[in-house]
Amino acid sequence: MSRDAYITPEGYERLRAELHELQHVERPRVTQEVADAAAQGDRSENAEYIYGKKRLREIDGRLRFLMKRMDELTVVREAPGDVHKVFFGAFVTLEDESGASVRYRVVGPDEFDVDRGWISIASPVARALMGREEGDEVVVRRPRGDAAYTIVAVDYGDEKGPTT
Repeated sequence: MSRDAYITPEGYERLRAELHELQHVERPRVTQEVADAAAQGDRSENAEYIYGKKRLREIDGRLRFLMKRMDELTVVREAPGDVHKVFFGAFVTLEDESGASVRYRVVGPDEFDVDRGWISIASPVARALMGREEGDEVVVRRPRGDAAYTIVAVDYGDEKGPTT
């Protein structure tokens, strides 16, 4: 199984909720809007009809993608055997050379969120961290130059902090 097919339970739930919303709320609503617009007559110059049909194609494409992708995913529910090392799902606190710290979570490519500090397992930072442990120094190869970090903490808790 490819690491690109891993996902956290939270990430899987977000995809499942999106699938449900598209199937049971958004698509029926847009379908009704298209039917209402079609009833108005000439479809060739009916903006609501044309836009609605385009939106239905987008929804259907996303539904196909989600259903296929969700079948391919492996939900990682358990912390690894060695919780002192960085593996999928880990929260990792890093310190750079200037002493500034940052906290990341290593997640699947379907759920990365830069604003939350959730980085894809395929990212350069996550690749450099995999299998490392607290106290290790890592060098991240970046287009704008290498960056060195020290791993300050590794945990498998939640966004609020480590489990005790």
